Amino acid sequence: MPHDVITPNILLQAYASGLFPMAEDRKDAALFWVDPEERGIIPFSSFHVPRSLAKRVRQEAYTITVDTAFLDVVTACAMPARGRETTWISGRIEALYTDLHSRGFAHSVECWLNDELVGGLYGVSLAGAFFGESMFSTRTDASKVALVHLVARLIVGGYHLLDTQFITNHLKQFGAQEIPRQEYQVLLKDALQAESAEFHQFKGELVSGSTILQLITQTS
Repeated sequence: MPHDVITPNILLQAYASGLFPMAEDRKDAALFWVDPEERGIIPFSSFHVPRSLAKRVRQEAYTITVDTAFLDVVTACAMPARGRETTWISGRIEALYTDLHSRGFAHSVECWLNDELVGGLYGVSLAGAFFGESMFSTRTDASKVALVHLVARLIVGGYHLLDTQFITNHLKQFGAQEIPRQEYQVLLKDALQAESAEFHQFKGELVSGSTILQLITQTS
């Protein structure tokens, strides 16, 4: 499909069908659809927080915010990193997801240290499904802390599915697993029927690291 006909509405329809877009590199205006045979997910019931990370979350080493710096998070995720000189997050993708964010369908979790954005993640929210897109970190465990906060938020918000698209060693330590496309479609259909899911269930209240961990433990 030509990139100029992919609108935010078409993008949401694609996610609801199990597809997501990527670009060849940062400057590529064209997009292509991806529908992996094996899909990465993190089941809430088996989400695992390593002991050292739990300690960092409990100590509240970073200040956590939500949806306060969406574009900054996406831009940081697109920056070259060790072992990844190019990125699939093109300028076109950045613009599309920023539009989704303005409509309430895309969210970011940010980690701050002394007013500096040092880690975070962003993704797409549709009914009871959250599709994690990318994360970044410039300080120890910052992106991992963001993920822990995201999972707690999704649990409280009544979400059914956390889609990671692909599996990495980084995600495996949290209990991420690959499932066949057909099985994923069943989970996706169930999640899309959860119309009552609410990303901002915390209502902007400051939630302690200990509370975040308790919420996850109660579900695991």
